[in-house]
Amino acid sequence: MLNLLRRTARGFVPQTVDADWRASDDAIWIDLVNPTAEEERAVEEAYGLDLPTREETKHLEPSSRLYQESGATFLTATLLARADEPHPVATPVTLVLANDVLITIRYEPLKAFTIFAERCAHAPVADGGEAALELLDAIVERSAEVLEQQSNLVHETSVAIFNRPPSTAFGPLLSDLARAQSITSTARKSLVSLSRLSSFAALAQEFQKDEGRRGHLTSIQHDIQALTEQSSFTSGHISFLLDAALGLINIEQNSIIKFFSVVAVVFLPPTLVASIYGMNFDLMPELKWAMGYPWALVLMVISGVAPFIWFKRKGWL
Repeated sequence: MLNLLRRTARGFVPQTVDADWRASDDAIWIDLVNPTAEEERAVEEAYGLDLPTREETKHLEPSSRLYQESGATFLTATLLARADEPHPVATPVTLVLANDVLITIRYEPLKAFTIFAERCAHAPVADGGEAALELLDAIVERSAEVLEQQSNLVHETSVAIFNRPPSTAFGPLLSDLARAQSITSTARKSLVSLSRLSSFAALAQEFQKDEGRRGHLTSIQHDIQALTEQSSFTSGHISFLLDAALGLINIEQNSIIKFFSVVAVVFLPPTLVASIYGMNFDLMPELKWAMGYPWALVLMVISGVAPFIWFKRKGWL
């Protein structure tokens, strides 16, 4: 899919690429979403560029994701996608700045792109350089929103772990923590990638010629750094809660085992007494004693209560 943003139009205009397709002279942003080979070829011919394919983007080394070629600046980052769905993923996204036009290549629906496209419909941007800055702002804002959601989830899970009623299952809590850890770690990976991208973006001529845009880019870099630190803190908090939950599980299991161990020990002496008086020997002194049965019952009670009292004094119960 190819979407086009023009100076003379508000909002994206979907484009159908055919043999006669030509890029508009007033184009500001060309957004290629899971593009076909024909769409990539048409944009390459229109701007004299060699756009990276999906396979090339996946196998690019981190040091090869940021480069300048044919007067254009190529910036590739790994972003978090589908954060609100059960299975979030990390996806490569490429930004190309060429002749004041922003070209983006992505293969997953990204909420930041949707938000920015809606903003463009109400507040038009001047050129591709400004569009790139505003898009980076939207990506950073979306990352902040995702991290805030995970931070709130971790806080709620923390309260649930340490204030949970006895015998409450830990399974759902551990599942929530595992998902939060997965999203947070992917978001941190994305922020590190964005940090490298924003540093290299300063070399683009669209930013070199405008001091205000360089300041804007510096502000984005500071935001990314702050969010990276927040993601590290949240990840550490999640690790602590996982350890705490596992510790509480072990404590509960030990309590259960201790309970059954004490019950077994308490009933062992009465069982011994009952076994003795259950033997059928003719010469047992109490066999024909009128108080033999009550004596056996009292002896079993005493032999069971005595270990219990001893355990309580020792503090084992």
